[in-house]
Amino acid sequence: MKKALKVMAVGMMGLMSSAAFAEDAMTVNVARLNVDVAKTIAENTIKACREKGIPVSVTVVDRNGIPQVQMRDTMAPPVSWSISKKKAYTAVMFNVKGSQLDGRANSPLQTMGEGLAFMAGSSPIQAGGKLYGAVGVSGAPDGMDDEACAIAGIQSVQDDLEMM
Repeated sequence: MKKALKVMAVGMMGLMSSAAFAEDAMTVNVARLNVDVAKTIAENTIKACREKGIPVSVTVVDRNGIPQVQMRDTMAPPVSWSISKKKAYTAVMFNVKGSQLDGRANSPLQTMGEGLAFMAGSSPIQAGGKLYGAVGVSGAPDGMDDEACAIAGIQSVQDDLEMM
């Protein structure tokens, strides 16, 4: 009797798991920004920093951390180019603003993760419960100014992204 119940229980679990499996999609749809939206974010990020008198570099990465658009304002320091990329990559990998990662700057992650920058100056691009990518900015004397410009760039398309 016990053996029959055990066999029946295993059989039921098998049926339930195959039913659950049958309901799962066999493919995954990934939301991505098109290059025009990424470019708009980058341009509006630079514009927001220009209004503060700050020349910056900006990088917009997709959800995998791959750059879609990278721009450097005319007088932005050359070193800001690579820093903006690292900030954007870090923000999308951790799905938080760079300012929320300051405490990890001295963690083992900093030495292990190539291309990471645990500092203010970036923000993930999120809308409708989806992560689209991130924006990283470098060039301001204070990373919080960089971050404010990144947020301004994202906000320039936020309403349209929410409608998707």
